[in-house]
Amino acid sequence: MSSETKTISVNGRDYRWPDKPCVVVCIDGSEPDYIEEAIKAGVMPWMQKVVEQQGVDLRAHCVVPSFTNPNNISIVTGVPPVVHGICGNFYYDRDGDREVMMNEPSLLRTPTIFKAFQDAGAKIAIITAKDKLRRLLGNELRFGADGAICFSSEKSDQATLAENGIENVLELVGMEVPSVYSAELSEFIFAAGVKLMERERPDLMYLSTTDYIQHKFAPGSEGANAFYAMMDRYWAQLDALGAVIALTADHGMNAKHDAATGEPNIVYLQDEFDRLLGPGRARVILPITDPYVVHHGALGSYATVYLPDGADIDGLTKQMLEIDGIDLVYGNREGCERFELAPDRMGDLILLSRRDTVIGTTAARHDLSGLDVPLRSHGGLTEQAVPLIISRPVSGLDRGRQLHNYDAFDVALNYARH
Repeated sequence: MSSETKTISVNGRDYRWPDKPCVVVCIDGSEPDYIEEAIKAGVMPWMQKVVEQQGVDLRAHCVVPSFTNPNNISIVTGVPPVVHGICGNFYYDRDGDREVMMNEPSLLRTPTIFKAFQDAGAKIAIITAKDKLRRLLGNELRFGADGAICFSSEKSDQATLAENGIENVLELVGMEVPSVYSAELSEFIFAAGVKLMERERPDLMYLSTTDYIQHKFAPGSEGANAFYAMMDRYWAQLDALGAVIALTADHGMNAKHDAATGEPNIVYLQDEFDRLLGPGRARVILPITDPYVVHHGALGSYATVYLPDGADIDGLTKQMLEIDGIDLVYGNREGCERFELAPDRMGDLILLSRRDTVIGTTAARHDLSGLDVPLRSHGGLTEQAVPLIISRPVSGLDRGRQLHNYDAFDVALNYARH
């Protein structure tokens, strides 16, 4: 399809065909302060030029729960979880009586923007840090010769033409497979992205990092600034190659520990419900849960609870709000309406904790031995603010509109000056 085609429609939204490559970057865990502090420190010259002269610095909201899977999938579908169905990293399948990682493409209820564009002839390239997202992001795409490219840094050495649309990735990038708990896992994404932009020049490219650094380092710290300086150098290269770049995040990040002692502030919610209702009668689900728990101990600021039949929901809501550290409690209907979630994939109660507090199940279920710095995490409303930075000026955008991270492709394709 040529650039004369005006729009591609998917999930009720229209997107203009790009006349330059469009790159959307999801910086995992990027509280807006990270970029602001790195600019102040003078380590992000390209970004400083973008926000002060070349482009625009918008602010947006992420999806709540502010976790990786629901937000990445919202970004690449252009719609909230109530439409696409991915409401966390983890959920409880009531019908099957099993707790399930939300990594399976069968759980998706909508096509992606990539699928719609590929069907119209676009070249697609997707690189993610952790392999858990890869199959969701690449759902329904065609691979093989002249197909889409979709692989993870984590398993870049295993990429094949049939499964990923590319082979010999390590040779292309000139790096070894990084540790999953490293800054290099994200750097690999950008190094590969630049190489693919030079070689393939895809119409749409999506680059999604890991938040390992943000879990360990606060904005303005040496570790954070070094990480953002690294990304800035690669973004400058993509810009020089002619790409229109949109930068956003899946969620922010906050300190979740006592400022004096460094000990994490945790409400063990399963213990509370066991005390109130009896052991095991309620089931607490933490949607932050994924296979990579070293840096957060499966502790976030959001939980959903499945209650036994006949439970006093109003009474339990009042009792939960009396717990120090619990900020908000909703019933299923109210909570799903507030946060645009799929009701059938949420429990009877939805709870969010205070800014400095996380929610656990029981102390015995959380291994915190991997925390070598005071806990930083996410999941609640206090991590909802995220950047939305476009490398070109935008025109025609209603500045009074509440933007979300899942508007990234909309703004980059429909409003940025190409």
